[in-house]
Amino acid sequence: MKLSNASDGGATECENARAVGEMTNPRGEMTNPRKDPVFVIPQFVHNQSEFVCGWGAALVNISTTFPINKVMFRQQLYGVRVWRAMGQLKKEGLRNLYRGFLPPLLQKTTSMSLMFGSYYKIQRRLKQEFPDLWTPVNRSSAAIMAGIFESVLTPFERVQVLMQDRKYHSRFNNTIHAFKEVRLLGLKEFYRGQSAVLYRNCSSNIVFFLMRDHYMEAYPRANSEYGQIAVNFFGAAFLGAAISTACYPVNVVKVRLQSNLGGKFYGFWEMFFVVLKERDYSVRKLFRGVHVNYTRSFITWGINNAVYELLMKHVFNRSIHDEES
Repeated sequence: MKLSNASDGGATECENARAVGEMTNPRGEMTNPRKDPVFVIPQFVHNQSEFVCGWGAALVNISTTFPINKVMFRQQLYGVRVWRAMGQLKKEGLRNLYRGFLPPLLQKTTSMSLMFGSYYKIQRRLKQEFPDLWTPVNRSSAAIMAGIFESVLTPFERVQVLMQDRKYHSRFNNTIHAFKEVRLLGLKEFYRGQSAVLYRNCSSNIVFFLMRDHYMEAYPRANSEYGQIAVNFFGAAFLGAAISTACYPVNVVKVRLQSNLGGKFYGFWEMFFVVLKERDYSVRKLFRGVHVNYTRSFITWGINNAVYELLMKHVFNRSIHDEES
């Protein structure tokens, strides 16, 4: 669309300027122009923008927070305090600090890509097929299905647990070796603990997307890009920290289920009561490590959401505000 000539009148010019996302100040100078995408994106990639941005957000996130996650993992598995967990990692040395990094890198980037991508794809499809469906039901259904899709990646979480558990340090040389060893025990062994993964994924997705979409639609854009980054970061950070705290016992049980290699397959609730008994039926001990967890989740979900929206804006020139307008 072209801007009108001055002879067409000020009102028409202003309307056309707004139509292309541009505004003029009293001197007629352009301010806050709508920027073109940084790259020329093929249409196929553009159609998968949520998948691409979810992948990129997870890449930045996991590279930043992996050491924090490893401290929390030790607390979940052994029920030790944070300083003791950090002491264990210090003794093992820098060489082992990023041991087990590849599985979560592959799992988180793919999982986050599936989470954002499948959620928005399914949500739009449901809206097309059932236009009168209540919005919270639409979003909850999409979130549950996205959580189910994510659970296909359970083998990556499974191997990550084995690689981070110090009792397997001498057994597995690297991630590929661990995958080969688990494969010898059958395909089912890769999906040990999947029930806990499903409980966690589906419940957390419902709350996250319902709340995230609500606050991002309810509050207008910030006046500056840095302000918008702060809104995107802190909104998701507080939300993610709250959700992960509520789901913490589920993750404790998941880690215990997946730290076993071979032998009996325990159900979720069976292992829950085993863990509870080991910790003297103390809720406080069950939540040991939760402060590291919510700190990590605060950073993780803040980074995920802020980077996701930045990529959407600067690579694909899109925003959740645009979709709802």
